[in-house]
Amino acid sequence: MVLSLPVILFLVLHLLPGVKSSRVQLNNNGYDGIVIAINPSVPEDEQLIQKIKEMVTEASTYLFQATKRRIYFRNVSILIPMTWKSKSEYLMPKQESYDQADVIVADPYLKYGDDPYTLQYGQCGDKGQYIHFTPNFLLTNNLPIYGSRGRVFVHEWAHLRWGVFDEYNMDQPFYISSKKTIEATRCSTHMTGRNLVFKQCQGNSCITRPCRRDFHTGLYEANCTFIPEKSQSARESIMFMQSLDSVTEFCTEKTHNAEAPNLQNKMCNHRSTWDVIKDSDDFQNASPMNGNNPPPPPTFSLLRTKQRVVCLVLDKSGSMSSDDRLFRMNQAAELYLIQIIEMGSLVGMVTFDSLATIQNYLTKITNGTAYQSITANLPPVAEGGTSICRGLTAAFQAIIQSNQSTSGSEIVLLTDGEDDKISSCFEDVKQSGAVIHTIALGPSADKELETLSDMTGGHRFFINKGINGLIDVFSRISSRSGSITQQAIQLESRTLSITGGKWINGTVPVDSTIGNDTFFVVTWTIQKPEILLRDPKGKIYKTSAFKEGTLNIRSARLRIPGIAETGTWTYSLLNKHIKSQMVTVTATSRAKSPTILPVTATAHMSRNIANYTSPMIVYAQISQGFLPVLGANVTAFIENEDEHQVILELWDNGAGADTVKNDGIYSRYFTDYHGNGRYSLKVRAQARENMARISLRQRQNQALYMPGYIENGAIILNPPRPEIKDEGTEAEVGDFNRETSGGSFIVSGIPPSGNQSSVFPPGKITDLTAQFKDLIQLSWTAPGNALDKGRANRYIIRISKDLLELQENFDNAFLVNTSILKPKEAGSTENFEFKPEPFKTENGTIFYIAIRAISEANLTSELSNIAQATKYIPPQETNVPDLGTKISISLAILGLTVILSIF
Repeated sequence: MVLSLPVILFLVLHLLPGVKSSRVQLNNNGYDGIVIAINPSVPEDEQLIQKIKEMVTEASTYLFQATKRRIYFRNVSILIPMTWKSKSEYLMPKQESYDQADVIVADPYLKYGDDPYTLQYGQCGDKGQYIHFTPNFLLTNNLPIYGSRGRVFVHEWAHLRWGVFDEYNMDQPFYISSKKTIEATRCSTHMTGRNLVFKQCQGNSCITRPCRRDFHTGLYEANCTFIPEKSQSARESIMFMQSLDSVTEFCTEKTHNAEAPNLQNKMCNHRSTWDVIKDSDDFQNASPMNGNNPPPPPTFSLLRTKQRVVCLVLDKSGSMSSDDRLFRMNQAAELYLIQIIEMGSLVGMVTFDSLATIQNYLTKITNGTAYQSITANLPPVAEGGTSICRGLTAAFQAIIQSNQSTSGSEIVLLTDGEDDKISSCFEDVKQSGAVIHTIALGPSADKELETLSDMTGGHRFFINKGINGLIDVFSRISSRSGSITQQAIQLESRTLSITGGKWINGTVPVDSTIGNDTFFVVTWTIQKPEILLRDPKGKIYKTSAFKEGTLNIRSARLRIPGIAETGTWTYSLLNKHIKSQMVTVTATSRAKSPTILPVTATAHMSRNIANYTSPMIVYAQISQGFLPVLGANVTAFIENEDEHQVILELWDNGAGADTVKNDGIYSRYFTDYHGNGRYSLKVRAQARENMARISLRQRQNQALYMPGYIENGAIILNPPRPEIKDEGTEAEVGDFNRETSGGSFIVSGIPPSGNQSSVFPPGKITDLTAQFKDLIQLSWTAPGNALDKGRANRYIIRISKDLLELQENFDNAFLVNTSILKPKEAGSTENFEFKPEPFKTENGTIFYIAIRAISEANLTSELSNIAQATKYIPPQETNVPDLGTKISISLAILGLTVILSIF
């Protein structure tokens, strides 16, 4: 079948590699398909919708100006939760959903601050996940603090869409420049202001004094704050302080402050934000619009989330009899209907081979028995051919004939076969507005299957022969509405090989955030084992408590009455058969109460499609609400079509693939490709012995909270931001287990033979620090021989007094003797010290240092971040006068201790 041009364009736009199914497209200078979703927990308030419209309308004009008449916002959908009343002007969504929204409106968890921020953890130029605004930010007057909401939206949009970073640094607000002056971390340096310490604040009035030097660092004291002049001549930068009226541009190559120790310089190799933005896909096809007229105002569509509608479309063709596939499918489908699907959902089922049969029209899941009418129709026999399109067409009929719309409905499509006619229904799928989640079972599943999920914003999964794999992926397909407390959470998913006549034991921690609707499920391959389950208080559940269904699918489950006890649950399984058999244990639960958000885990790859010469990154986010969980042990399991499994420990150390340390995003490079085809990702997160904790600190990548400004010489202060005391920046979280599927991805281009590991050089060092005592002391996280795997062969360290020379002409900078430096295993902390010979060193001398790592195959890493070390001798006087109020203070009058700076 020949596809129409609109369908081809649609597929091209939606099949590009990506981690999130954003619907945003740039057409003729205007953004279409932006989704702003309101969380179901937000109380109904029509004023909120009006404020969103005002913000986007203002932002569109500001964006148009900032991009030099290239881009504006044209069409925006506001997704209203089902908890709000229905109105005639509210339309029905198609693939728009809360979990795929570009902007979410939700209260902060634990009522801590209203700072707008963007969840962004990719590399330079990578798109972010979403922008988070709180209702309070949208409804109250924050003009003096953040600037207008439209300006804030553009600041956050640059994070989200173009992958640029902030040009301030709350952890290092000042640095020593190459001119030996103390500068505020900012872009551009033309931004003027004063550096002050606030004393004895009462209300908006404070006694201030100029900042003093810290004797140990040579920088200003810790509580020094840069206060900008309200009236500025500088027009940049939006990624520093968009709140000032004069700021209408991003920092360009000419105005960029390459010395500032901010995340933009660290992540983007000292490139300006405008340079990164210009290289984005958006700007490749967006020329400046002619004339002087402003862009047309945005148009808004109000969409109201509907009741969840799910239709299972299950393959029962003859090939499903192989490898126990039919049994495994039925086990997983039963678990999904009993334990995963949310109460109140409408669920139907279609089975197909070369023909399709509607087994169940939509049935409302209202209690613990409503699923039985569906599970009774799960296919007992596998036979016939494969027609995926007929299965989908029957699903559309089942939904429509149940008086529901296909728009916004979900279809879970599972198949193991090929169908050369699958493309014939792409147009129907597009027009339906349904979301299709695809499950490719086995290596022969149709190669175009993922097209259906990619074009509709659904999940994509691949499972080969793993006994528990299907249960894992079905457990991942939960509600997309944002109601986290209603979603099922997978606590355990273990496959155990038990010798005949032997016992095996295991534990499952039930933490304090969950416990409602808790199930333990055991499956087997030959004979039902003896089961003993003990709760934390010693109560024992025996085999007789685990009930089998009527389908004879070798599965038994126990639902814990009420709220499951918090603590460690212990299970023991006895294989009563004389032969060894495979037994699986699965545990799921939900939030303990609507007011306590559960700890959750989500995972994905950096792209859906990869060539073997391109590394991928595994990402896992562990959080409670919007708060990151730190200190967890997070492991990724990646498996290909030949069942070759790679196990990766994921890190949240701010090195290698990990952008920011301690942000609850655990990541690692994946390069261990074994053959072309589909790969699956599963992630396990564990916390033991009270090692995990919740971070209460503000997130990275947010609009700067301006403490005040100077107008006509007077200091005008804003209310101080909510602060958490030092002892309260982290909170304990108990032991927990989380299991989650991260979907599937496809690898191509691998040659039939050859050493693939030599393709990848050592990873870039991103956390190099330097301090100058008697010697220059360096510290960094070791890269691997291939990115962050293994051990590099050697390091090249060079030093210069000129930042630009080191950055642009590294090979000609002075080479440090590293003959005694032997690289450690990737992820280890490296320390090295040296004397800066043959340079002349005096008080105020600044050195810049950078590193490259070399692999055994003689491949060279990217240049590290550039660290700065300044020789600084504190004055001898005990009473040091104030050092004035200018931004720049000369080092010439000061005279050995430490200066540290990361670029």
